[in-house]
Amino acid sequence: MPGQFSGSAVINRPIDEVFAFLAEGTNDPKFSPRVLEIRKEPAGPSRLGTVFVSKVKDAGMKTDRRFELIGFDAPTTIRWSERSKNAVTVSEGGYDLQPVGDTQTKVTIFNTFEGHGIGKLIVGFARKAAAKDVDAFAQRIKAAVEAS
Repeated sequence: MPGQFSGSAVINRPIDEVFAFLAEGTNDPKFSPRVLEIRKEPAGPSRLGTVFVSKVKDAGMKTDRRFELIGFDAPTTIRWSERSKNAVTVSEGGYDLQPVGDTQTKVTIFNTFEGHGIGKLIVGFARKAAAKDVDAFAQRIKAAVEAS
């Protein structure tokens, strides 16, 4: 799919710890500098249907985002879909986690971008920029989880 990209990292933590950190959702600012603020609806443990409401800064512009958890299978799978109305949105994204022995976890993140209106003209540029950073992004996830 032309709007999709992914990246992976091996984290020096057991799969249950990595899943819990990523499922919280409000940890995103610890590894994603574009996330300025984020909250969870409803409060409490993340589950299918949980919505994360955030303010992000992309290409110098601040936008509001809403992501709903559409797949949640501990400790291996987290899926989301963006519910906000922006020029470029994430139609589907997620984390896949695989144990690497007892003390390490391979995490793969992916996102599929979709353009709306003028976003149809820029979605390719947005995907290219995100794909260029995805390996560094995966390493930031690794550093944040290992520091927690």
